[in-house]
Amino acid sequence: MTPARLNWHLARYARAFSTSRRALNYADTIQTLRIGPDTRVIYQGFTGRVSTSNAQQSLDYGTKVVGGTTPGKEGEHLGLPLLPSVQKAADQLKPDASAVFVSAAQAAKAIEDAIAAEIPLIVAVAEFIPLHDMLRIASILSTQSKSRLVGANSPGIISPLGRCRIGFQPLPCYLPGHIGLVAKSGTLSYETVGALTRAGLGQSLCIGMGGDIVAGTNFVEALTFFEQDPDTEAIILVGEVGGRAEQDAAAWIKEYNSRSSNPKPIAACVGGLKAPAGRVLGHAGAFASLGEAPAEVKHQALKDAGVTMVAHPTHFPAALSERLSRSGRDPAKMAAGMHQKRGYHTSGQRPRRNSKISMMKLWLSSGQSRPLHLGGAHAKKLLEDRGVPISSTDGLEADKRYLAISVDRSHRCPVIIASPTAQEGQIFQRSRDFQYDYVQEPTEATIKGVFEHLHMDAAPPLAMASTGKLLRALADIFKQREAYALSTCISGTPDGNIAVERAEFGFDDSAYKSCKRQPDIFALRDTTKEDAETVEAEKDGIVYYKLEDAMANIGTLINGAGLGMNAMDALSEYGARPTNFLDTGGKATSATIKKCFELLLKDDRVKVIFVNIFGGLTLCDMIAEGIMISFQDLKMKVPVVVRLRGTNEEAGQKMGFFSGGRSPPASDSDSSPTNEKSAIDTFEPPEGAKTRKMSRIDAPRSGSIVSANLGADGSEASVSVGKQVELEADNAIKYRTCSWQKVRLDVPSLLPCVISDSLKLQ
Repeated sequence: MTPARLNWHLARYARAFSTSRRALNYADTIQTLRIGPDTRVIYQGFTGRVSTSNAQQSLDYGTKVVGGTTPGKEGEHLGLPLLPSVQKAADQLKPDASAVFVSAAQAAKAIEDAIAAEIPLIVAVAEFIPLHDMLRIASILSTQSKSRLVGANSPGIISPLGRCRIGFQPLPCYLPGHIGLVAKSGTLSYETVGALTRAGLGQSLCIGMGGDIVAGTNFVEALTFFEQDPDTEAIILVGEVGGRAEQDAAAWIKEYNSRSSNPKPIAACVGGLKAPAGRVLGHAGAFASLGEAPAEVKHQALKDAGVTMVAHPTHFPAALSERLSRSGRDPAKMAAGMHQKRGYHTSGQRPRRNSKISMMKLWLSSGQSRPLHLGGAHAKKLLEDRGVPISSTDGLEADKRYLAISVDRSHRCPVIIASPTAQEGQIFQRSRDFQYDYVQEPTEATIKGVFEHLHMDAAPPLAMASTGKLLRALADIFKQREAYALSTCISGTPDGNIAVERAEFGFDDSAYKSCKRQPDIFALRDTTKEDAETVEAEKDGIVYYKLEDAMANIGTLINGAGLGMNAMDALSEYGARPTNFLDTGGKATSATIKKCFELLLKDDRVKVIFVNIFGGLTLCDMIAEGIMISFQDLKMKVPVVVRLRGTNEEAGQKMGFFSGGRSPPASDSDSSPTNEKSAIDTFEPPEGAKTRKMSRIDAPRSGSIVSANLGADGSEASVSVGKQVELEADNAIKYRTCSWQKVRLDVPSLLPCVISDSLKLQ
């Protein structure tokens, strides 16, 4: 096929996309996930600031970066070839993988370019890529067998065993070994890896599934790889609210356990058990859409499949070690020596919903909040413009049927959801899904199947014709107006027609945020009907919701949806009550952090603030700077408990949390009694500060910062309390270390121990 002909197919998103002679399919690309020291990596967007820094870090780590691309540029960058197109890079550099480091607006084209060049593994890290761009890409991927996508909105993929990183994971957290990890959330994956590494359990491969609605590689595909991977002895899965990937994984695991004489141990955690229903919790996919189950159902499905479930990632080492021992595998051998290297190779029926489990209430009637939800007159006009009238009155409930179009996350395509009843509590127990191709749209056979399931195959011809017209109108609105969910009810009329009722439509905000598409649709958004602080936060890339709990008193400031949800779970598990959900976003700056504090301090319920940062793209030193600026500018009167891990954590922990910019007196990586005593004896406090060994952590005073750093085994922590003592002439705040102690704490127990003591002072 000539390049011109291939471009013609791409422009029309043709189904027969691949130049491959063999008619294989996307499943045949799973083994491209095997990366290692010989994996040849290019960067798309090579000369960008973030890409340049990331590529240099990856090179230093051992990744075989062979060059990159930037449109219109050719020469050298970082001493490596810089080429103007992916096709030219593919021809000259022979890459095995591409790291797509471009903006959300450019990401879809960059991914398509990589598919056209038949790059085996494509890793997309950008967030806010429009949903319909990813649906189109998924349709292209499904028809070829050369390229696999990881992401988007993913931290990437990393093989500590093979010293190969394609993404932005915080490298110091990783240890070579034999535990495989797949996670939706980037920050929760870092939390998991940090806990494993401190316990001496190394990792073979860590796959970031990503937090978007459509993921290039899902749990089942990752599990399939890990089953076959000789370097992986045990598997960890980290899920969260949204979709049914966890239930799909549970079905796969149940079947795997039944056919394997000694299956690899699998442990899992699901974030969002205590998350409020009807909210989008951070990234685009962290919400339960039409008919999707809450986190509790996901947790139970995995547990029923034989998976060891934990409430927090810090509990993975103990749980996995026990499972490894029971399976005859030695936990002590899960950390590999640095001399060991990983090789490199280049070469369903949907589970039915469990009717015994009470599903979430109908999505659009349960307060589901996304940036643009249209009902009433606006939805009515969209349908009437396509010749579908809307009834002004409701018919009998018993006669109603339910019709909707949403996204099937597992099949990565649009889906018609049809139910012969519209009665709440029965809709999704009696519904059936009809997937259809994003490019081709619903076929006559699909529409006929919908009629049969709605018990309309014997309906009057006019009713059938009108229902078919409604389905085509919904499909047109879904695609042309970039919706993520459209919901309607229909009922029969005396003249043999149908009445369309309760039209409720939701639209993808990333289409407008990233590409300024659908401006007329998003002009209909009425922010006066939304929470003012939530709207204010959105302007700074912050996701912020107040929780409706009058007795709550702990403000939370966390980066990452998964980490935020799991922190809420941990707080609730120990009886604490958070006032809010706040995700700083992956590109948080010191100014973003100050804005976060401003939002939290507007809530009179907040008596202490818990800052929990695990940086990948987020830089801990920048977060620390933002905290210091906030104390200076906002005259803060509440204690702030701070935990910084990940990228630049050491620099962040030195910035103001310890007097004179000193590190904490006790090492974060060595918890031996000898070193603890030595640290106590040799620590020299600044003049006027008091140092003493404590039997417990003293409660921090108002206006103080508490910095808690995990130790080597995941349960040690050095805790320092900094008290504001004076303002210098230049308004720079100085802190003196009042007290510190090395104590036995893990992350969840840290919260009641330190935070609760802080609350006693209020």
